[in-house]
Amino acid sequence: MPQSVLVVEDDALIASSLVRALGANGFEARACGTVADAIAALDEQAPDLVLLDLGLPDGEGADVAFHAARDHPTVPVIVLTARDGEIDVVLSLEAGAVDYVTKPFRLAELLARIRSHLRLRDALVANAADRDGVLDLDGLRVDLAARRVTAGGSEIALRPKEFDVLALLVRTSGTVVTREQLIEEVWDENWWGSTKTLDVHINSIRRKLGERAGSPSRITTIRGVGYRLERGAP
Repeated sequence: MPQSVLVVEDDALIASSLVRALGANGFEARACGTVADAIAALDEQAPDLVLLDLGLPDGEGADVAFHAARDHPTVPVIVLTARDGEIDVVLSLEAGAVDYVTKPFRLAELLARIRSHLRLRDALVANAADRDGVLDLDGLRVDLAARRVTAGGSEIALRPKEFDVLALLVRTSGTVVTREQLIEEVWDENWWGSTKTLDVHINSIRRKLGERAGSPSRITTIRGVGYRLERGAP
């Protein structure tokens, strides 16, 4: 059965071109052009992946990314937009997108990114189905199968990639995980994006753990190398 892609794009020409190109490359594609229609399409029949424009007539595409991350956490969202400002990249990733591609784009590269994220999604879903382990560390509890994190008994809402980063750091607590290892494990070894993506996710995890900027953190930055999750809450 072909994997499905939802194209959220208000430019009818771009949307139809993408649907045709995806269909020609073995995907089942459909398109919509508003935030409301995209959320309805996600809830009615969640696709395997979403291609998302940010500037939509009834709102911001980031709202769709947020909804997908919250209610459909196994559906990766790739932002596909003409906006290339750093703030747009950061806000999209924090909303729950897993990748960011600017227009104009090369179709071959876009297809490679789509396949890469779908491979990683399939692997994570399969691994979660095979595991029922729970990781506990100093009041931090990571349920791998349920993909839930609690700290001090309170559940923490993490985006899909934030969960994957934190789970890896908890499994390897007390040891340094390099930036390259984190990118390869969480985003796939063929990741083309900026490594700032990792920094954005680490900072977001710290905030959600209740840590303030400049205060002691569970996650130590090893400059030029990577990160280490400390044993023993700060």
